[in-house]
Amino acid sequence: MTSNNTSPTVSPYATIDKEASESIFVVRFTGEKATDDNFKAYLAGLKDLYTDHTSLAIIFDAQSASFPGLKYQRWQGEWLKENEELIRNHCAGTAYVIPNALIRTALKGIFTFQKQPTPYHVTKSKQDALGWARIQLIEFL
Repeated sequence: MTSNNTSPTVSPYATIDKEASESIFVVRFTGEKATDDNFKAYLAGLKDLYTDHTSLAIIFDAQSASFPGLKYQRWQGEWLKENEELIRNHCAGTAYVIPNALIRTALKGIFTFQKQPTPYHVTKSKQDALGWARIQLIEFL
């Protein structure tokens, strides 16, 4: 399953893929600069992910991410706040693959607007993120 929730004329900010035979989803940031349209599509895709699954874990793969401006960090924080109950009810945990210090700073910025409502783990390795997500799912179920 791959989703980008954008029109053909909008380059996706992120794509969402399901790990094989698991309830783990990977949100891959494409490297595209955030725009109002592609960021709204990204947030809509996230909401669909939570509403379509009873239990899941998410890996945000930010290895190719571009730095989201303060406006988009705020939007992400507001989205977390608005969807806090939905996230708590469905998400076992969120792992962030962030090798870049600047992008880790952006994550901290988002969390100043709203704390992450589920357990989370920041790592430089997708393999580490996957192992952590699997453990969170086992504990969640």
